[in-house]
Amino acid sequence: MGLLSFAIWTPIAFGCMLLLMGREEDVKAVRWLALIGALVGLAVTLPLYTGFEVGTAAMQFVEKAPWIGRFNVFYHLGVDGLSFWFVPLTAFITVIVVIASWQNITERVNQYMGAFLILSGLMIGVFSALDGLLFYVFFEATLIPMYLIIGIWGGPNKIYAAFKFFLYTLLGSLLTLIAIIYLYIQSGGSFDIQTWHQLPLSSTAQTLVFFAFFAAFAVKVPMWPVHTWLPDVHVEAPTGGSAVLAAIMLKLGAYGFLRFSMPIAPDAAREWAWLIIGLSLTAVIYVGLVAMVQKDMKKLVAYSSVAHMGFVTLGFFIFNDLGVSGGIVQMIAHGFVSGAMFLCIGVLYDRVHSREIAAYGGVVNTMPKFGAFALLFFMANCGLPGTAGFVGEWMVILAAVKFNFWTGLAAATALIWGAAYSLWMFKRVYLGAPGNANVRALKDINGREFLVLGLLAVATLYMGIYPKPFTDVMDASVAQLLQHVAQSKLH
Repeated sequence: MGLLSFAIWTPIAFGCMLLLMGREEDVKAVRWLALIGALVGLAVTLPLYTGFEVGTAAMQFVEKAPWIGRFNVFYHLGVDGLSFWFVPLTAFITVIVVIASWQNITERVNQYMGAFLILSGLMIGVFSALDGLLFYVFFEATLIPMYLIIGIWGGPNKIYAAFKFFLYTLLGSLLTLIAIIYLYIQSGGSFDIQTWHQLPLSSTAQTLVFFAFFAAFAVKVPMWPVHTWLPDVHVEAPTGGSAVLAAIMLKLGAYGFLRFSMPIAPDAAREWAWLIIGLSLTAVIYVGLVAMVQKDMKKLVAYSSVAHMGFVTLGFFIFNDLGVSGGIVQMIAHGFVSGAMFLCIGVLYDRVHSREIAAYGGVVNTMPKFGAFALLFFMANCGLPGTAGFVGEWMVILAAVKFNFWTGLAAATALIWGAAYSLWMFKRVYLGAPGNANVRALKDINGREFLVLGLLAVATLYMGIYPKPFTDVMDASVAQLLQHVAQSKLH
């Protein structure tokens, strides 16, 4: 058992303990056990940062053991600069969600907390897996706890949303399974992802493999036009579910592009880059406009997530180091900012039981502390310099301008749309005179809510002011990936 195994299995073990506790157990004990599990899970990931060697693209903290011997399947883990940050980020967001769900979940608390801890371990598994089949198992297994979180603790249309989420993501993943089996055969019976990176595939094979992976990862990101499941799921999911979905789960698809699509099918990735860039710009511009007309706060933030993730895929497929690093930085920043925005909506929903923008107005009069936090996160969502939201978007826009001026200009309009829908929603919900009796009766955030939003605010500001620790870790791996993609396999 190495550090990565502990990072994966610690939250899963605590999650299983919670499930075994039974519904009749003391709810307080359940919550504290969940918090201890999440904190231990986070503590286990910290030595990864102190022990991570910057300046090398090699896999670190590697563990390898036979798993299914007959088919040459290994329990093979490791992280490099592309995947490293998502391990502590997942553990951190899990702690935040456990604290945020402390009081607003009153039914089946052990199952709710258990599902989140198990989901946390599985998502870390996705980011750490170096064996194709192991990756697929973790990637698909994350669907199960998320499906239950939406389907049991969600809103009035929860069953519809949960089914839509499950079917969209499962259908995309079936093509990926075919691609994984094909690569296994082509490599002479190996599931090792790094071996697959060196396979001399023909042009047709690369295109087919590229689109097979694209089917799963584009749905997960989600890219336009396969993004329609996301707003429905966000609206119905409980606050914690929305926060984890936006902060971590969407990143699984974007990470898949870096680990599979680009290095395994580099010629196809370059050949079809125009398509990805087109879809990404559509997400950035069109979905940004769609966000503006939303009446439901959660739907607005959900569409804003699609637009921000469009920046990520745009950065990856411009094929320069600023773009790819900017995409990864944007993924981490989006984890902090979108998670915080959904938790802010949860704070209001717990008090007023409405997500409609029209049900509020002048919230800052009765909740000044909360209003200050909300303003910071809204500004970060617009990409205000000095916040995490700015760094990644700025890097991607710079890379896009280098690549093609008009692409850069189109990408930069996202900052305008982002400011428009974020600030307009902030104005309608928070500013002006109190909109109604509900708003006048609101109480400001308590210590627990202050802690949750405070931690996210510190992360958002720290990353915005000093992004160097984040970018240093990924530089060598990004350079190696781009060098690999630039070399054609079709000699």
